[in-house]
Amino acid sequence: MATTTRRGLRRTTSVSKVEHVTRDEKRARISMPDQPVHKNTDSLFSTSSGFTNYRGLLNLALILLVLSNTRLFLENLMKYGVLIEPLETIKKCFGNLNNWPNVKILLWQSLHPTFALMLEYGLSKARIPEAVGVLGHVVNGLVQLTYPAYIVLKEHPSPVFSSMTLAVATVLFLKLISYAHTNYWCRKHKRDRSVTTQRNRRQSHSGDHNGSVDDRNGMTQLPQPPLVKYPDNLNVKDMAYFVLAPTLCYELNFPRSARIRKRFLIKRILEMVFLMMVIIGLVQQWIVPTINNAIKPLSELDFFRCMERLLKLAVPNHLIWLMFFYAFFHSMLNVLAELLMFGDRDFYQDWWNADTISEFWQNWNVPVHRWCIRHLYKPVRRRGLGKMPSSVAVFFVSAFFHEYLLSVPLKMFKVWAFTGMLMQVPLAYVTGKYMSGKWGNIVVWLSLILGQPVAILAYVHDYYVTTVVNQPVN
Repeated sequence: MATTTRRGLRRTTSVSKVEHVTRDEKRARISMPDQPVHKNTDSLFSTSSGFTNYRGLLNLALILLVLSNTRLFLENLMKYGVLIEPLETIKKCFGNLNNWPNVKILLWQSLHPTFALMLEYGLSKARIPEAVGVLGHVVNGLVQLTYPAYIVLKEHPSPVFSSMTLAVATVLFLKLISYAHTNYWCRKHKRDRSVTTQRNRRQSHSGDHNGSVDDRNGMTQLPQPPLVKYPDNLNVKDMAYFVLAPTLCYELNFPRSARIRKRFLIKRILEMVFLMMVIIGLVQQWIVPTINNAIKPLSELDFFRCMERLLKLAVPNHLIWLMFFYAFFHSMLNVLAELLMFGDRDFYQDWWNADTISEFWQNWNVPVHRWCIRHLYKPVRRRGLGKMPSSVAVFFVSAFFHEYLLSVPLKMFKVWAFTGMLMQVPLAYVTGKYMSGKWGNIVVWLSLILGQPVAILAYVHDYYVTTVVNQPVN
């Protein structure tokens, strides 16, 4: 013990001597007549240097990215000419009589919120038993998903327009599940606390709540508008607002903004229109020729040419995906929120900094993530299921809807989207347990850049074989 103490003292003394000697040497060198310029310094790329400002290199990477993609775009123009025809695309979507079944589907969707509202009104008045109400919501949801799929598979409208129509049906389906859950919670709370509620009402009526209220600082506060309470929320106006609001989770009192900002609204509308036109142009000019050129290598199973097509498709596909993200999650949802004066604009988080796959899925689509946590993950956890099985259940439901939105419009059931979503589970486990920081973020970006083109080529191959060659796929 004494030896250890003496060693510690010697070590402390030696360190202090080194620092003292270094300090004295520095002073002595500065006073020398040779005008010294050197000092103990690490190179900037060394981690120990503490240097973090790489803005110039980031600008260089952006310049190289722009130049390389400009070259590819010019090469595409010289090879194929100008293929952009936005008016032709709009005509195909809305002028084709084959697409009018989708309009019938959209009109049919208005019946489901009406039925859900009638069910909840009957439940609130105790005119409908709880078991009958649950059965009614289940049947309403099943019809809401199966009838559009039946119409699409029977009448063969455009796959693009059909996918958008089914997306509307899916969003409304998720909204009505949240509507039923939330009203059930309110109804249960009211039933369980009926005695306490009546006592609180008697106490509130005995007090004086007229006029303004003085706070502790003597400042006058205007009386706040009363919060809507169950079952006063069960009306057509409330349901219509929730159906149009940019959220999937129902509440009796949504946060509201003070006014509609006209300049902000005009900016978001112009962004949305401009980006959608750019996306249509890139699909026509870049994606379609690349996919057409990939059909032969895919049918011949030429591995190296397929890889070349995959990498050539990855860049424009990812650019389109980024533009779609901004146009939808920032521009379009903010337009809806501004028109409805919806206060919560948290539609996305910084998913681009995600270190794990799980963090990416939590941040890139906040409305869906909130719905999954509120109406799927937590209810399943309350049933006694563990964290991992509950997370797998969330990915399973997400995989189902991804497959629903692709396979039904294309009339192919190859489960590529379903498998791709379920593959996120082991990838999320690996990135969450074995990777973090820079390498985890790189894996997230690679999965985004390369994962989608693989799925696109898989569906293109099957669609070509089943519709053009007209032979089954193994």
